[in-house]
Amino acid sequence: MTDLTGRTALVTGASRGIGRAIAKRLAADGAHVAVHYGTNEEAAAQTMAAIEEAGGQAFAVRADLAETSELDTLFAGLEEGLAGRPLDILVNNAAVIDYSGTIEGATPDGFDRLFAVNVRAPLFLVQRALPLMPAGGRIVNVSSGVTWFATPDVVYSMSKGALNVLTRSLAQTQGRRGITVNTVSPGITETDMNSWLSQSPEAARGVANMVALGRHGQPADIADAVAFFASDDGRWVTGQTLEVNGGLLLGPPAA
Repeated sequence: MTDLTGRTALVTGASRGIGRAIAKRLAADGAHVAVHYGTNEEAAAQTMAAIEEAGGQAFAVRADLAETSELDTLFAGLEEGLAGRPLDILVNNAAVIDYSGTIEGATPDGFDRLFAVNVRAPLFLVQRALPLMPAGGRIVNVSSGVTWFATPDVVYSMSKGALNVLTRSLAQTQGRRGITVNTVSPGITETDMNSWLSQSPEAARGVANMVALGRHGQPADIADAVAFFASDDGRWVTGQTLEVNGGLLLGPPAA
C-alpha cells in the first residue's frame, strides 16, 4: 500500500465502477476523498459507506459534468468538505459512452454531450482545481485503450484521445510546480459500461483469449495503478500514459 495520510483527493464518477474502486483505494491509503457523482446519490452513499466501514474518510460532491455551470456546485461542495485544506490529488475518471456514436450513427447532439463530459469537464475541472492544489500535487486522467486499438465507437475514442493530449500538455505546463500529470488507460474492464462481460461467459472467454494474463480487468486493477501515480512513488513520472490491460492484443495467443 502507498501512504497518502493527510492528503485530500477528488475522484470524479466515484459512485460506481472504476471510480468507486479508485476512491476506495485512495481512502485505504489514507487520503480524505471527495466522492463525486452526477445523479445517483444512493450509489455515491454506498461508496462512502464502503470507505468509512474500512476506516477511511470521505464526503460527497454532486454535479452534472455535462453542464459547465454545475462546476460551481461541485467546487462549493468540495471547498466546504476540504475545510481550508488544499486539494492534493485530482482523478478525472467520469465518462460517458454512446454506442450509437459511430461514423454512421453519430449526431451533433450526441457528440456535444459526450465531449462535454469526457473532454470539456476534465479541462475546466483542472482549471478550477489548480489554485487549490499545492506544489507536488497529482493529476491522473483515466483514458481508454480505444485510443490505440480501433472500435466502431469513434466519438468515444476521439474523446479519450483528447484526454491523452490534455495529460501531456498539463504535464509540461505544471511541471514547474512539481505537479505530475499522468494517464491511466484501462483495457477491457468489468464495469457497468462493459456489462456484457458479466452477462456473457462466452464473451468473457473471448476477451481472456486476447489478454496475455488470461482474464479481463477488474476496477481494482485500475485503481492500483492510479494509486501509484497519486503517491510519492510516482514523483518522477509525468506526461505518461500507462496501459493497464493485462497484455491486451500483444500478439497471437501463446501455444
